[in-house]
Amino acid sequence: MKTFSLASFTVVSGALLLTGCASNDDGRIVNTRQPGPAIGTAVGGATGAVVGNVAGAVGGVGQGFVSQAQKPFDNDRRVVRTWRTETTSDGRTIQVPVEIEVDQDGRPIGEPRTGTR
Repeated sequence: MKTFSLASFTVVSGALLLTGCASNDDGRIVNTRQPGPAIGTAVGGATGAVVGNVAGAVGGVGQGFVSQAQKPFDNDRRVVRTWRTETTSDGRTIQVPVEIEVDQDGRPIGEPRTGTR
């Protein structure tokens, strides 16, 4: 067991001593002016853009699906109340409320449901 740990220590310390430090400004180890790294950088950038857009599209589709799936279960009541002037049989003029249920865009749906919310 001691020989294995001594050998592994020797290998690891030798590897650490032989590695160098990169001092490039952009953090790259390779010369990007050479054809291989230049092509690799271009392909990597294009692949990253495509994968990012696909992931964004999948996320957008998921959000749209969830948003539209919630619509049938939206039980918010939106009621617009207007006042209509009527004259009673004894000659008085009174204001009578008229309530109209509307959708989220303000289009009339019909008379509001009666009863409790």
